[in-house]
Amino acid sequence: MTSLQQPTGAQPVRRRNNRSRRNQLAGLLFVAPALILVLIFFVIPLGMAFWMSLHNWPLLGKPRFIWFDNYSRLLQDAQFWISLRFTVYYTVIVTIAIFAVAFPLALYAERSRPLTKLYRTAFFLPVVVGFGSASLLWAWLLDVDSGLFSYVFAYSGLTEKRINLLADFDTTFWSIVVMVVWKTAGFNMIILLTGLQGISTEVQEAARMDGASSWQRFRRITLPLMRRTIALALILSVSGSMLAFDQFYIIADGGPQNRTVTAVYWIFSQSFMSFRLGYGAALSMVLLVILVIISVVQLRLLRNPEGM
Repeated sequence: MTSLQQPTGAQPVRRRNNRSRRNQLAGLLFVAPALILVLIFFVIPLGMAFWMSLHNWPLLGKPRFIWFDNYSRLLQDAQFWISLRFTVYYTVIVTIAIFAVAFPLALYAERSRPLTKLYRTAFFLPVVVGFGSASLLWAWLLDVDSGLFSYVFAYSGLTEKRINLLADFDTTFWSIVVMVVWKTAGFNMIILLTGLQGISTEVQEAARMDGASSWQRFRRITLPLMRRTIALALILSVSGSMLAFDQFYIIADGGPQNRTVTAVYWIFSQSFMSFRLGYGAALSMVLLVILVIISVVQLRLLRNPEGM
């Protein structure tokens, strides 16, 4: 009997396939810990939250399956839509304010000058303070009796006497905006600074030699080349602002007259003050969908013509 011979080139192809499968297995093993963490801390809790949203789930007692009644109820929840509208308004204002501060700081810290590292550290220092701690600090600064701001205003003659900055919506809102900008601008500065440092100096020098002004270089070179970096900073800023809770709960407690109740604050109120965990889970799922839509829209608007 004649032995069958394998076609020419079959063994190299089989070796390449085996090597490819080994590489895929090795890659899967490397990402397995991250996948497990995502599964445990995101996918499973997300599924549990959705399951809770389909129930009348009291804090104490037996849950009762009610299908999509919680979602039907939130359509008629006027306070939720008011809080969501306020959250969007706050997000727009604070995001613009953060970028208006962070971008100049990044441009200033990017240039080589004496004490550059000190500047960067000073700008970034508030970021290491937790939002809860920062909110407690500013709650004290804004206090009418023992706070620093009301004392300074009265002592300098700007006001006749100590004023309660948290008694009026406008002063409360803008005080919180200032606190958030102070707290988070340094983080966005670092992100934007990374993008600035990734731009080749040769491109900037060539444009300067061609007679381009500083504004023209910023508009035609810096901004287009930082599109991805700006997209990242914008998504993080918008997502964080849409989930705002600590500052409004600690500083204003939703006041004055419940005008600073954010979407997350209302979810917290329904879940842990009114003990309607199922309804709070339904509100959370709706907010999650809104955040996903906003992020997708931002990515599409900031996409490069050749793709991100």
